[in-house]
Amino acid sequence: MKLLGVSGSLRAASFNTALLHAAQEVAPDGVTIEIFRLHDLPLFNQDVEDQGDPAPVTAWKDAVRGADALLLACPEYNGGVTGVLKNAIDWASRGAPSALQGKTACIIGASPGVTGTVRAQDALRQSLRKVSAQYWPLSEMLVGQAHTKIEAGVVTDEKTRAYLARHLATFVEHMRGG
Repeated sequence: MKLLGVSGSLRAASFNTALLHAAQEVAPDGVTIEIFRLHDLPLFNQDVEDQGDPAPVTAWKDAVRGADALLLACPEYNGGVTGVLKNAIDWASRGAPSALQGKTACIIGASPGVTGTVRAQDALRQSLRKVSAQYWPLSEMLVGQAHTKIEAGVVTDEKTRAYLARHLATFVEHMRGG
């Protein structure tokens, strides 16, 4: 099974990108997680789209289509989903059929706040519903006080790593029909 990991943060030492790297390390047997960086994705603009998708957009859509499911690491900025992640969803939602149509997403997120990324994950689920993507009903994994669990881009807290491993295993079981 191939999961496409996407971080909604562009920061080099992003807590959410660190979660994706940890997910690669603790993924169940038979599961690969490819991380797709959104750094080169332009802001959605229908005038640009009308001229044909730029190469980074084509690469993004192809990566989404080529994955069995998505692993979205969702930061929370000002109580909502980041612009970079929303922009990626907007681009992938375009075209017929949409690259997101029928894709299932597992959502995780880390934040220095006590509640993790709960509000951003709610907003992300709303966006996914609008574009005919699905999300795993138990997909919420919230890592609060991330600055105490992730150091220099590495998840150092063993409880968080174990929780992530269990969360991914349960998601993969769901995807395999279990």
